[in-house]
Amino acid sequence: MKRRSTGSGRLSSRTSGNPCSSDGLHAATHRLDLSLTLDGITEHCGNFGEPQLVAATETGLNELGLHELAACFSEARALMVPLLAKRTAADGDTHQILRKAGLEMPAAELDRKAWALDNLVPEKSLIYEARIRYSRQYPERVFDR
Repeated sequence: MKRRSTGSGRLSSRTSGNPCSSDGLHAATHRLDLSLTLDGITEHCGNFGEPQLVAATETGLNELGLHELAACFSEARALMVPLLAKRTAADGDTHQILRKAGLEMPAAELDRKAWALDNLVPEKSLIYEARIRYSRQYPERVFDR
């Protein structure tokens, strides 16, 4: 991303950065933000259950100061990872797997909890608002020099 500014609180030179970079923090939380909008936190863990991505997402949420959402994510991970370990193509999608395991209700409760947290910032994304705050507080971690 390139920006130009004229000073006094506004950017005065060109800066580069990638808010959707593959640095783990932003890439992983970006995917979760989309999942919260389109599906749910358990669906996200079903679709993106790779151990490295899961670890990066949880670390990213905590780094952004979203500790309650990170705890919710951790619960969803704990629910889904054992199911994913034995998943086969015949098991179907995440919803079918949860239904067969009798875990639809706990999954739905985790989804509601995550949606409630995401809706703490009306008409905006909790994760993106946290990323904006983080970028302002730690520009050296986000923007290239």
